[in-house]
Amino acid sequence: MEAKKNILTYEGLRKYEDELHELKVVKRKEVAQKIKEAREQGDLSENAEYDAAKDEQRDIEARIEELEKILKNAEVVVEEEVDLDKISVGCQIKIVDLEDNSELTYKIVGSTEANSLKGKISNESPLGKALLGSKVGDVVTVEAPMGELQYKVLEIQRA
Repeated sequence: MEAKKNILTYEGLRKYEDELHELKVVKRKEVAQKIKEAREQGDLSENAEYDAAKDEQRDIEARIEELEKILKNAEVVVEEEVDLDKISVGCQIKIVDLEDNSELTYKIVGSTEANSLKGKISNESPLGKALLGSKVGDVVTVEAPMGELQYKVLEIQRA
């Protein structure tokens, strides 16, 4: 079975590459030093610093593995080449909620980059899925737990 492609913007790719570099080059050395210092204190069976450092090491290695998996299966969206006639991954969009007339601005990104607090919604989210392929002026309906929500596409632009 082929691994799922992780759709990333160039910004997302750089962020993950920088984090991976930081973990491998800086954090690994820091935690190795902490473990070394804790070992020098003697009895490891009751050494909280040693246990904490080993836990931190395990977390760092797990995150490195996760980032390497994301990057190995990354498919980068070239935002300069995004078709602005319809909504696709890499677009910045402005929509209006037809129920309360509030305007919302989102960037459509792959699921690994999604962060609704920063205005980045996944192409796999209910709203993202509904919006994909839509054009300016289209009204999309999204199934939500509280019922159907409708949004009108106001603008599509490069992020």
